[in-house]
Amino acid sequence: MAEQRKSQVRWFLVSWLFVLSAVSYLDRVNISIAGSSIAAEFGLSNVQLGTVFTAFLFGYAMFQTVGGWLADRLGPRLVLGAGVLWWGVFTALTAMVSPKLTYPLVVFVCVRFLLGAGEAVIFPASNQFLSRWIPSQEQGIANGLVFAGVGAGAGVTPALIAYVMVHYGWRWSFWMSASVGLLAGLVWFFAARDTPETHPLVSPGELAHIRAGAKSDVSAPVPTLDTVRWSAILGSKEVWAVTLAYFSFGYVAWIFFTWFFIYLQKIRGLDLKSTAFYSTLPFLAMAICSPLGGAISDRLTKCYGLRIGRCGISVLGLALTAIFLVLGSRAENARVASIVLAGGAGALYLSQSSFWAVTAGISRGSPGSVSGFMNTGNQLGGMLTAQLTPIIAVRWSWTAPFFVAAVLAAIGAAAWLFVDPKRALVTEESAVTRIENVTV
Repeated sequence: MAEQRKSQVRWFLVSWLFVLSAVSYLDRVNISIAGSSIAAEFGLSNVQLGTVFTAFLFGYAMFQTVGGWLADRLGPRLVLGAGVLWWGVFTALTAMVSPKLTYPLVVFVCVRFLLGAGEAVIFPASNQFLSRWIPSQEQGIANGLVFAGVGAGAGVTPALIAYVMVHYGWRWSFWMSASVGLLAGLVWFFAARDTPETHPLVSPGELAHIRAGAKSDVSAPVPTLDTVRWSAILGSKEVWAVTLAYFSFGYVAWIFFTWFFIYLQKIRGLDLKSTAFYSTLPFLAMAICSPLGGAISDRLTKCYGLRIGRCGISVLGLALTAIFLVLGSRAENARVASIVLAGGAGALYLSQSSFWAVTAGISRGSPGSVSGFMNTGNQLGGMLTAQLTPIIAVRWSWTAPFFVAAVLAAIGAAAWLFVDPKRALVTEESAVTRIENVTV
């Protein structure tokens, strides 16, 4: 049996999805680190800078479902490869915006919107890939590893971008990000295949393991190649509940991705070196807790079923997030506040893999479309926090945005109580079969 399973191609490709995930967050979070320098050079206010942040998220949100639909039909290999090329180009274009332009804000908004549109394919296409390549009992840890790239990419970004900015200027940080992304995308395109059956390095033992795993959990919906009707997606309580929860998730997460560096530097009064260090803590916590949450979810699912395994860890993670955000924002010491708030980011990412494992499970043959729809909710939450955070802070204080995020985290935890991960969506073929049976 060990000889039959000697190839581990699926885990190499999952590890490369981790790399692409990290690169995507390097390309999107770099502007929050360079934001103060860009604002100074172009005369932008924090609210205008928030508009630039929001432009990325708007493009990212609007093309989530499209990206998932393309991955379902064209396959994750091509869609991800083209997506990485696209976002590499627009990352480079960010560095080319000239201060001599009459309306530089408009140019930044357009470039970041198009960057977001390109990056929209990353996670719906990844979910499509995992649904084809990863057995059900490994879905939690696989998703956790992919999303650990979010923490790794965002965690490396502050120190890396700060170093490049100090020595070469903010524009070179974008050139560097674009180059890394293009290289990672080329490796993916040449190494990946859409299905394990078509990969020349997958052994018969590994292929048998993947296929057996798809049927190992009798309580889980069985994946098919049949597509799901959009009426079924939009009519599903589970889809709307998990989308609401992911909206809350996105609102909380994007406080760290967009404003946390500036918050520590400008509001908490840390110097650039200290800010670069402490602003990495939330992302390191994400990188650790994402696979940890996935592993716990898989273990609980095996012992107690999908409802406890997928939903229980999500409720716990989001509830802990709300507590950490309240305590961290009220801490007097800047370093203590950074550590406690980082705990909130880590707790949040305990739930990350469950969102994607559940949508892959209930969506049958359309995991890209369903997870893309769900991820639209996440990005709408991110758009809201990118734009609202400075407005709320100016109107009240910088404690208020974290309180709002805590409330939304609690709402997200409550939304998971309405999710039944065993209730699969009806495919087009199943709907036709039901109609024929009724007719007969």
